[in-house]
Amino acid sequence: MGPEIADLARTAGTTMVTLMAGQAWEAAREGLVSLWRRFQPERAEAVAGELDAARDDLLLAQRSGDTDTEAELTAEWQARVRRLLAARPEVAEELRRVLAELAPQLPDQRASAGIRLNADVSGSGRVYQAGRDQHITER
Repeated sequence: MGPEIADLARTAGTTMVTLMAGQAWEAAREGLVSLWRRFQPERAEAVAGELDAARDDLLLAQRSGDTDTEAELTAEWQARVRRLLAARPEVAEELRRVLAELAPQLPDQRASAGIRLNADVSGSGRVYQAGRDQHITER
């Protein structure tokens, strides 16, 4: 699986968990479940139930101040989508369409859209990366 597919799975998992606690949840849920219905129909109902359970877990965690659950759920759904894409690469185009439809529902798209940082350093080289402001003072 190439880095583009891995990035797509990360985006999908993050999007789903981000929208779980909001008003766009039903649309997000239906969009993802529809992919399973189409490409792995035998798993679709189980995935729908797992999404509902994940949402319940997230809402409970938010009420109790648990900050780890969101990250755990994000990683879990990123992995599930990655496995679907690995098994059925043709899902990628349809997933991109679903994510494009959900994008306007995501909070503060301006702050996170299109930021990707990569660095390769060797020897005594240094790399400083930031998605926004960065202040470095070296002596």
